[in-house]
Amino acid sequence: MNQIDLSNRAAIVTGGAQGIGLAIAKRMLASGASVRIWDRDQKLLQQTLSALSGPVSGEAVDVADEKSVAQGTAAALAALGRLDILVNNAGIAGVTTPVVDYPVDEWERVLKIDLTGPFLCCRAVAPHMIRQKYGRIVNIASIAGKEGNPNASAYSAAKAGVIALTKSLGKELSKDGVTVNCMTPAAAKTAIFDQISQQHIDYMLSKIPMGRFVLVEEIAAMACWLASEDCSFTTGGVFDISGGRATY
Repeated sequence: MNQIDLSNRAAIVTGGAQGIGLAIAKRMLASGASVRIWDRDQKLLQQTLSALSGPVSGEAVDVADEKSVAQGTAAALAALGRLDILVNNAGIAGVTTPVVDYPVDEWERVLKIDLTGPFLCCRAVAPHMIRQKYGRIVNIASIAGKEGNPNASAYSAAKAGVIALTKSLGKELSKDGVTVNCMTPAAAKTAIFDQISQQHIDYMLSKIPMGRFVLVEEIAAMACWLASEDCSFTTGGVFDISGGRATY
């Protein structure tokens, strides 16, 4: 493991009780950061916190709820003393079905969690970063946001929105010492696979030239570099980690 220095940095990782978020939290702890995990699954969150060691704490936060995010931000600031890093990772896949059959309520649910969620978290945390003239925001988007996956219109649209949010906010904060970047990973074998069909899983794998799914540890490594002081002149960037699938 290459060393990334996050010493004395305080991080929030959303959806950090499992999968990609947990891998990022672990890598940040190994890099010297104090980590606050947000996850709406209280039981899973407590199990995760019990299994981790080091300066880690957590709180049940629903990223799609403005009040929950505000309360979580205040609690994180009280626990950590400062907020240097925000990783917007929490998300859902939604149903796998064509647009013509896609339920409107499901469309709204996916966009609320996958796009409004990162917006609310950025909106709540960024002012603290601006005041201290330092911050790193890392948004976990998806290759689906670049290319669009068939039968996953809501997820693809939401992740495309995360890319645009990253670019907009990166420009807004470019003179405040705060960088905002996102990643567009191919699919990883996480619990999100439980939400989608085997046919769709096979489709995603068929599109990856390397012939395998990305490892959560590979995503974590990139996320931690983007969250470090070394990433100092890149903002509004979109970082591919798709095994060669990305065409731009």
